[in-house]
Amino acid sequence: MTDKGRITKDGIRIYEPSDFAGMHKAGQLTAKILDDIAELVVPGATTGSIDDAIRNMVEEAGATSATIGYKGYQHASCISINHVVCHGIPGDKKLKDGDIVNIDVTVIEDGWFGDSSRMYVAGKLSRKAERLIQVTHDSLMKGIEAAKPGNTFGDIGHAIQSYAESHRMSVVRDFCGHGLGRVFHAPPNVLHYGRAGTGAVLEEGMFFTIEPMINLGRPETKVLSDDWTAVTRDKSLSAQFEHSIGITADGCDIFTLSPAGKFHPTYG
Repeated sequence: MTDKGRITKDGIRIYEPSDFAGMHKAGQLTAKILDDIAELVVPGATTGSIDDAIRNMVEEAGATSATIGYKGYQHASCISINHVVCHGIPGDKKLKDGDIVNIDVTVIEDGWFGDSSRMYVAGKLSRKAERLIQVTHDSLMKGIEAAKPGNTFGDIGHAIQSYAESHRMSVVRDFCGHGLGRVFHAPPNVLHYGRAGTGAVLEEGMFFTIEPMINLGRPETKVLSDDWTAVTRDKSLSAQFEHSIGITADGCDIFTLSPAGKFHPTYG
């Protein structure tokens, strides 16, 4: 990052136009890894084997996993199945037919962080899960549409919340998006709910994630005894999509677009 970047009164860093290239490079590596693991998400596969493949892909690219060693975490991804909202720990668990899976990967390339997650399906997709995945994907895209200079972070949250709730689904409030760039997590907290016109005003050069978690049931979550895995309290299905973006002069730039068009699990 150049020394010209400044910090807003809300503590949000404003990056220089030249910084977008680094974020694109990191974001595209993350997106390619998420593309390449799609074929591994099948019934019978273990979440640990998928994480091993991700770790190898990061290393082969000459990049670094942002999550290995982060607050003691020892894996290159978070893999969250069915009613797991986020931060599922890879291990010996085998995927079953019909499982829906969120895989979240963050890499560091040349000092820049690329952070994205998307949904996958092992085997046959049920109708209710398909509907949840579609609404969650579209909720993210509604939030991204609201991400432009002059709007507020409340506009992003309101766009996501109003869309999800119009489909009788709920928005998780216990987790949020975040600023990033040359650090993993930074201001602002990007809430996926809220009132239009509230919060900090978006400015060109802000980098952050939008990553709504949408539940078929109620929004409440709880964290299990491993201190990582978050699940829905009512055991309803949960889904999440995440992009990293940068605010431009007239909208936003999505750093983590899928090179192969596989961001949505029904791409085929």
